[in-house]
Amino acid sequence: MRQLIESIVKPLVDYPEEVRVVTDENASRIVYKLSVHPEDTGKVIGKQGRVAKAVRSIVYSAAGGYHKKKTYLDIVD
Repeated sequence: MRQLIESIVKPLVDYPEEVRVVTDENASRIVYKLSVHPEDTGKVIGKQGRVAKAVRSIVYSAAGGYHKKKTYLDIVD
């Protein structure tokens, strides 16, 4: 799942080498924490959050059947 998130986000940003995805997992949920270069944060979020919403939709649909746990994608500063 980390590779999927990275492959979606890296073409969108100016600093693809600084894209990081950290996984935080417990018994009932998995949280993927996405961090990018500060200048790229706006590109990942998009106008009115449309890009972030689209990335989250892809991740949730792909992870829903795979993990059998609640899945979240957070974009951190």
